[in-house]
Amino acid sequence: MKKRRRGAAEVSVSFLDVISCGFGAIVLLLIIAPVGDPAALEQAESELMAQVQQMTEHLFEVRGETVVLNEEMKSRKEQLSDLVARVARLKETLASVERQSTEIAQSKAIEERDLELALQVLTEEMERLVPQDRYANQLVGGVPVDSEYIIFVIDTSGSMQMAGWRRLQTEMLNILNIYPTVKGLQVMNDMGQYMFPDTRRAWMQDNPETRRRVLRELDTWAPFSNSSPVEGIQAAIQTFYSSDRKISLYVLGDDFSGRSIRNVVKAVENLNQAHQGSERLVRIHTIGFPVHFPPGRTPSESAVKFAALMRELSYHNGGTFIGLTGL
Repeated sequence: MKKRRRGAAEVSVSFLDVISCGFGAIVLLLIIAPVGDPAALEQAESELMAQVQQMTEHLFEVRGETVVLNEEMKSRKEQLSDLVARVARLKETLASVERQSTEIAQSKAIEERDLELALQVLTEEMERLVPQDRYANQLVGGVPVDSEYIIFVIDTSGSMQMAGWRRLQTEMLNILNIYPTVKGLQVMNDMGQYMFPDTRRAWMQDNPETRRRVLRELDTWAPFSNSSPVEGIQAAIQTFYSSDRKISLYVLGDDFSGRSIRNVVKAVENLNQAHQGSERLVRIHTIGFPVHFPPGRTPSESAVKFAALMRELSYHNGGTFIGLTGL
């Protein structure tokens, strides 16, 4: 009987172990297994994935904007560099212009001083050569203005047209202004061609309209010229001289293409002779334009010859030679 009781006790202990293990497994499953509504969990997961996708897309957008901003910043830096370089160049240009302005102002002051000196010398020379009482109050800048008729002989060569024409127009106006009124005037080029062919071999009546017409015509007047005033001077003297007229001849030019200065001076002297102690038939004044006198360089031979020729002609024919120092 004792053996049977021992057997029942062993069976009961094993059953309790099995039951305990089963309950433990169930508890463990409850702990591991997700708790809650599966649909809610799936929705939460879906929303989380959507947020992740949205953040990823935003990240890509930010990266794209960063690239664009970097490119724009690079372009702005290049523009800034160009602007800085341009400002530097403009500063250099401004400095150069200021230097040139200073040099021009200095050069102008020197030219004005030289011109004043030249006019003073010419005035003194005219006072020495001409009796003071005879031509009192008849000199303007050393130029006698007692003539009743004036003739312009103008060099219309290409060099004068290109470089000296504006200054020539100014000097023409200045000459007319020192003669408030004359009995007649005429304009021809250095070849003896008339500005107005219908007035050939005749005097133009002096009046404000005639003077305006002459100045207007200078804007477009450009007949052929051989850069020699000889033909115009001879034509003017031969055509218009008269013993009862006081005539002044104004030669405006820049060079002389002829060969012999002496021959020209002698020919004009024979043509413009003084008779029985009287004055020359026609006064010859000259205004020389420094077209061929480049600053800092040697003047052309033709320009030097023109200055020498016209100085002699003016001196020997009762006139004045004025060499301009600038255009």
